[in-house]
Amino acid sequence: MNLQSDDITHTSRGTVNTAHASRYLQQLCKHWSHKFETEFDSVRGRIALPLGETRLTAEPESLVIDLTAADATGLATLQKVVVDHIERFAFRETLHFDWK
Repeated sequence: MNLQSDDITHTSRGTVNTAHASRYLQQLCKHWSHKFETEFDSVRGRIALPLGETRLTAEPESLVIDLTAADATGLATLQKVVVDHIERFAFRETLHFDWK
């Protein structure tokens, strides 16, 4: 089977320890719901951005962020945009993102 470049996606998973994962998930989804397709509840969220897709999962002590983009450059940009927005919402605490 031959894969065309359109068939290849780039993914990244980030985890950030915080007791406020559900709050940040909902804030991010609500923030972008005015411009982009979003769906969310208190523990799961999905945001369809032009750069790619962001999926969020709120766990008791962490927020898990799964990103998918068409290329490595788009993935890096999407990661930066998502981190910048979450850090703005979390101005009362210092977050450390662990990306894999």
